[in-house]
Amino acid sequence: MNAIIEVVAPRLLGPAVMVAAAIIVKGYTDVGDGFSAGVIVALAISLRYITYGPRRAERSLPILRHAPVIAAGGLVLALLVGFAPIVFGDPPFTHWPAPDAEVVKLGTLELITAVAFDIGVFLLVCGALVTLVHHLSTLVEGADG
Repeated sequence: MNAIIEVVAPRLLGPAVMVAAAIIVKGYTDVGDGFSAGVIVALAISLRYITYGPRRAERSLPILRHAPVIAAGGLVLALLVGFAPIVFGDPPFTHWPAPDAEVVKLGTLELITAVAFDIGVFLLVCGALVTLVHHLSTLVEGADG
């Protein structure tokens, strides 16, 4: 593999995670965009898989082995946020707090259910794409070897 790519690939994940965090917090509108953030992080991880192969990529980032669990956790979180209001007699995907209620803020970030939903979507997309890249890279490695 190209020497430049071998130097850039491991250093690209940090900035990708920073950009993804910014997109989750303040996406295209005010709430966030978990899907785009998940794709950005998955692309940075994919570059690592392409550059180093699955064994070395997973040795350098052991959490990659748990990508299916991360995807499942994201799905569960998104579904819980979406359907938890039914338990309280509200329609699905009702946002909390209500529009007239006081919103808890963490800096400029308003802690509402949409943020938790975006985090769930981020985990689902990132985990699913990394799992897909892992399976494709092991197939390619098996065909080459």
